[in-house]
Amino acid sequence: MSKKLVHEAANQLRTIFYKLNLDSRKITVDLYNETVESEDDYAVDDILESAGILTPEEDRQLEETVCQMREGDWD
Repeated sequence: MSKKLVHEAANQLRTIFYKLNLDSRKITVDLYNETVESEDDYAVDDILESAGILTPEEDRQLEETVCQMREGDWD
């Protein structure tokens, strides 16, 4: 569930994250584990575009691999 932050609070959080070298636009804060996780803004499509020219089969395999890695099913 997303909630809108007060502008002043958002600026204070930016300052804290800057000190932690977190400059991503998406950051997850886990208060239970007292951790902060920076998320990449890149989608699977962005990765595929930067991978060069792929055959349709290579494209499918790469996309499946990336999805598995993101879901934590990677062995």
